[in-house]
Amino acid sequence: MQTSKPANVKLTLRLTDPELDAEEKDEEVQRLLEQLREMDEVEFADRPLDPNPPEGNKAIGGFLVGLLTAEVSLENFKKLTGFLGDRLGGKPISLEVEANGKKLKVSAHSREELEAAIKAAQDFVKETA
Repeated sequence: MQTSKPANVKLTLRLTDPELDAEEKDEEVQRLLEQLREMDEVEFADRPLDPNPPEGNKAIGGFLVGLLTAEVSLENFKKLTGFLGDRLGGKPISLEVEANGKKLKVSAHSREELEAAIKAAQDFVKETA
Protein backbone atom coordinates (compact mmCIF):
# COMPACT_ATOMS: atom_id res chain seq x y z
CA MET A 1 0.00 0.00 0.00
CA GLN A 2 1.37 3.38 -1.03
CA THR A 3 1.17 6.22 1.45
CA SER A 4 0.79 9.69 0.03
CA LYS A 5 3.26 12.34 1.04
CA PRO A 6 1.65 15.12 3.11
CA ALA A 7 1.24 18.38 1.29
CA ASN A 8 3.77 21.11 1.89
CA VAL A 9 2.98 24.14 3.99
CA LYS A 10 2.92 27.41 2.07
CA LEU A 11 3.84 30.61 3.81
CA THR A 12 3.37 34.18 2.61
CA LEU A 13 5.18 36.84 4.61
CA ARG A 14 4.56 40.58 4.28
CA LEU A 15 6.64 43.26 6.00
CA THR A 16 4.19 45.89 7.19
CA ASP A 17 6.49 48.30 9.03
CA PRO A 18 5.16 51.81 8.27
CA GLU A 19 8.58 53.29 9.14
CA LEU A 20 10.23 51.52 6.19
CA ASP A 21 9.89 52.85 2.68
CA ALA A 22 9.43 50.52 -0.30
CA GLU A 23 13.17 50.30 -0.99
CA GLU A 24 13.98 49.42 2.63
CA LYS A 25 11.26 46.74 2.67
CA ASP A 26 12.66 45.32 -0.56
CA GLU A 27 16.19 45.19 0.89
CA GLU A 28 14.92 43.48 4.04
CA VAL A 29 12.91 40.92 2.02
CA GLN A 30 15.86 40.26 -0.30
CA ARG A 31 18.17 39.55 2.68
CA LEU A 32 15.58 37.24 4.25
CA LEU A 33 14.99 35.47 0.94
CA GLU A 34 18.72 34.77 0.51
CA GLN A 35 18.83 33.27 4.01
CA LEU A 36 15.75 31.13 3.34
CA ARG A 37 17.23 29.80 0.10
CA GLU A 38 20.31 28.65 2.02
CA MET A 39 18.23 26.57 4.44
CA ASP A 40 18.00 22.87 3.59
CA GLU A 41 14.55 22.75 5.22
CA VAL A 42 13.04 25.24 2.76
CA GLU A 43 11.91 23.60 -0.47
CA PHE A 44 10.99 26.82 -2.25
CA ALA A 45 11.37 30.54 -1.55
CA ASP A 46 10.75 33.44 -3.88
CA ARG A 47 9.21 36.86 -4.28
CA PRO A 48 5.85 37.02 -6.03
CA LEU A 49 5.65 39.05 -9.23
CA ASP A 50 3.43 42.11 -9.31
CA PRO A 51 0.56 41.29 -11.71
CA ASN A 52 0.03 45.05 -12.26
CA PRO A 53 3.48 46.70 -12.30
CA PRO A 54 3.50 50.51 -12.17
CA GLU A 55 3.39 52.40 -15.45
CA GLY A 56 6.91 52.87 -16.83
CA ASN A 57 8.41 50.05 -14.75
CA LYS A 58 11.55 48.98 -16.60
CA ALA A 59 11.88 45.67 -14.78
CA ILE A 60 10.20 42.74 -16.43
CA GLY A 61 7.26 42.09 -14.09
CA GLY A 62 8.45 43.81 -10.90
CA PHE A 63 8.03 42.15 -7.52
CA LEU A 64 5.38 42.92 -4.95
CA VAL A 65 7.01 45.17 -2.34
CA GLY A 66 7.81 43.66 1.06
CA LEU A 67 6.41 40.23 0.19
CA LEU A 68 7.91 36.76 -0.07
CA THR A 69 6.62 33.22 -0.25
CA ALA A 70 8.14 29.98 0.98
CA GLU A 71 7.21 26.33 0.98
CA VAL A 72 8.35 23.71 3.47
CA SER A 73 7.41 20.19 4.41
CA LEU A 74 5.19 19.69 7.42
CA GLU A 75 8.17 18.31 9.37
CA ASN A 76 10.26 21.44 8.71
CA PHE A 77 7.55 24.04 9.37
CA LYS A 78 8.52 24.47 13.03
CA LYS A 79 12.18 25.06 12.09
CA LEU A 80 11.16 27.68 9.55
CA THR A 81 8.90 29.54 11.96
CA GLY A 82 11.64 29.46 14.61
CA PHE A 83 14.04 30.97 12.10
CA LEU A 84 11.51 33.69 11.19
CA GLY A 85 10.92 34.47 14.87
CA ASP A 86 14.67 34.97 15.39
CA ARG A 87 15.02 37.20 12.31
CA LEU A 88 11.82 39.21 12.53
CA GLY A 89 11.20 39.67 16.24
CA GLY A 90 9.89 43.18 16.79
CA LYS A 91 9.19 43.90 13.12
CA PRO A 92 5.57 44.41 12.05
CA ILE A 93 4.56 41.59 9.69
CA SER A 94 1.57 39.69 8.44
CA LEU A 95 1.79 35.98 7.82
CA GLU A 96 -0.48 33.72 5.80
CA VAL A 97 -0.12 29.98 6.25
CA GLU A 98 -1.76 27.47 3.93
CA ALA A 99 -1.85 23.78 4.79
CA ASN A 100 -4.09 21.06 3.35
CA GLY A 101 -6.27 23.61 1.58
CA LYS A 102 -6.93 25.69 4.69
CA LYS A 103 -5.55 29.18 5.36
CA LEU A 104 -4.67 31.13 8.48
CA LYS A 105 -3.77 34.82 8.50
CA VAL A 106 -2.04 36.42 11.47
CA SER A 107 -0.37 39.77 12.08
CA ALA A 108 2.26 40.83 14.58
CA HIS A 109 3.63 44.21 15.62
CA SER A 110 5.98 43.17 18.44
CA ARG A 111 8.18 40.27 19.45
CA GLU A 112 5.45 38.96 21.79
CA GLU A 113 2.79 39.17 19.08
CA LEU A 114 5.14 37.45 16.62
CA GLU A 115 5.74 34.60 19.07
CA ALA A 116 1.96 34.25 19.57
CA ALA A 117 1.39 34.37 15.78
CA ILE A 118 4.03 31.70 15.18
CA LYS A 119 2.50 29.50 17.90
CA ALA A 120 -0.95 29.95 16.31
CA ALA A 121 0.50 29.04 12.89
CA GLN A 122 2.24 25.95 14.29
CA ASP A 123 -0.95 24.82 16.05
CA PHE A 124 -2.96 25.46 12.87
CA VAL A 125 -0.57 23.33 10.79
CA LYS A 126 -0.70 20.52 13.38
CA GLU A 127 -4.51 20.54 13.32
CA THR A 128 -4.69 20.36 9.52
CA ALA A 129 -2.20 17.49 9.27
